[in-house]
Amino acid sequence: MWKLIERLEATSDAIAEDSVTLPFELRMRGRLKATSDAGRELGLFLDRGPVLRHGALLRAESGEVVEVRAASEPVVTARVQGGLALARLCYHLGNRHVQLAIGGDNHEGWVRFPPDHVLEALAIRLGAAIERHLAPFDPEPGAYAEGHGHHHGYQQHAEIYDFQHHHSYRQGHKHEH
Repeated sequence: MWKLIERLEATSDAIAEDSVTLPFELRMRGRLKATSDAGRELGLFLDRGPVLRHGALLRAESGEVVEVRAASEPVVTARVQGGLALARLCYHLGNRHVQLAIGGDNHEGWVRFPPDHVLEALAIRLGAAIERHLAPFDPEPGAYAEGHGHHHGYQQHAEIYDFQHHHSYRQGHKHEH
């Protein structure tokens, strides 16, 4: 059994020797037994917290590298015109604290979520056409998730406060630079 113990950085140039395809529910876990796509026994022994994203690379205790793939699973995809309609759909569904995958182009957008008749009815009321089908589910990690976009946590807010305090001329402070 390959014991997968390390998450590799997105910038890693490691090449996967095998892959493991898992549904979202299992990609949220740090500990599990699985079978690779080539039939190898795998054990995940990872730190808890970050969700395993589609395309993530994991290193085994013995050095092998395995790529994570998002499995096709039952989902609902709600499609609307891009722009304001998509923003409104994302806002109202996200306000229900449900995991969402978001995609599209300039003309049409889509929001994907686990099947839920209440959310489906809401999406239809907001003008979306819905489709129940099997597809990979890789939801947005969230604005404060580690390794996602810009970090907007405490440190950045502290820097903004520090900048405003030291550079606000309305406070009548004199500063030397």
